[in-house]
Amino acid sequence: GITKEFPGVKALSNVQLKLYPGEVHALMGENGAGKSTLIKVLTGVYTFDVGSVTLEGKSIRVTNPLEAQNLGISTVYQEVNLCTNLSVVENIFIGREVMKRGRLDWKEMTRQAKELLKTRLNLDIDVTKLLSSYSVAIQQMIAIARSLKVSAKVLILDEPTSSLDQNEVNQLFNVIRKLKQEGLAIVFVSHFLDQIYEIT
Repeated sequence: GITKEFPGVKALSNVQLKLYPGEVHALMGENGAGKSTLIKVLTGVYTFDVGSVTLEGKSIRVTNPLEAQNLGISTVYQEVNLCTNLSVVENIFIGREVMKRGRLDWKEMTRQAKELLKTRLNLDIDVTKLLSSYSVAIQQMIAIARSLKVSAKVLILDEPTSSLDQNEVNQLFNVIRKLKQEGLAIVFVSHFLDQIYEIT
């Protein structure tokens, strides 16, 4: 029953959405339908006016994106919101670095990043290279890996394929299928109907 109003605009009116582990759900609608607003409510960017959100049977009220991440709700946006001037490993661990005797443990972070990408996303790359040296598709995989690092339960993919070619879309869809099998609840936001039918 989520409702969210802005001055002069009711962006969401009694919205109902149920997500289940191991399923990919489509979120569709024309521009202005409220897709982005709903995502921002779920991730704590906006607070809702009326309604309730429950996660694993417990009522939650997320007030900021960090809190959402800590609860296991992560979003990967169309425009990758990572730091392209940093390495892959830095992007995965930024804000939650591994320390050893008061210093950053680069060896351990590099090992964990490489293992995470290989085992969860079937991606074998040099994690010490700058993020900017990889394609947008790979950067999105890194953003997904960052989400998985915080034990994501809900993964929201907001128009993830809009700047990918067909091979990159296939690669992303393979990752989505793998994460679905691992029990994540996934929201796939897209305006490409053929992709909606293929993956959700």
